[in-house]
Amino acid sequence: MSVETGRRLAAILAADVAGYSRLIGIDEEGILAALRAHRAELIDGEIARYGGRIANTAGDSMLIEFPSAVDAVRCAVSMQKGMAARNEAIAPERRIEFRIGINVGDVVPDGDDLLGDGVNIAARLEGICTPGGIALSGNVYDYVVGRIDESFTDAGERKLKNITRPVRSYAWQIARPDQVPPASPTQEARRRSTIAL
Repeated sequence: MSVETGRRLAAILAADVAGYSRLIGIDEEGILAALRAHRAELIDGEIARYGGRIANTAGDSMLIEFPSAVDAVRCAVSMQKGMAARNEAIAPERRIEFRIGINVGDVVPDGDDLLGDGVNIAARLEGICTPGGIALSGNVYDYVVGRIDESFTDAGERKLKNITRPVRSYAWQIARPDQVPPASPTQEARRRSTIAL
């Protein structure tokens, strides 16, 4: 640890609500109340369960520090699955869905807040993430592969805004019935022949 700055290595989870301004435009009071309920009933408990610490919040966004990449990803997956369950009865245009980016890197404390390249990359990954999904940097994937029973898709090297070097990224998304591609004619024929047996 650097004496001058308190610089340290951490897993950083950056989350924000997709389409927050649009949601607020629809029903400001209702959305803010729903967001507070999600925090109180799901999100804050999952952060504590996995040893995270909220470093900063701003409106619809959160910056959370974890001592472990595995715990950061487990927390993110649990949050996203929990939010999907909570959204099932909500009309699609009113759903609160988070985008989450996770990176492991050097951070510099600034009071309770965190600064530095490790934070910036997590925030940029969150920005390219699909609603309800998680984007991991390559170094996070290296920590969690084989340790978490979840599937991640290699999204390739990405040029992130104001980050000098490309960042390898991996994506996680809940599989939804409406997102499963239809079977090809060959797959359908195989399925029918298996059923016939």
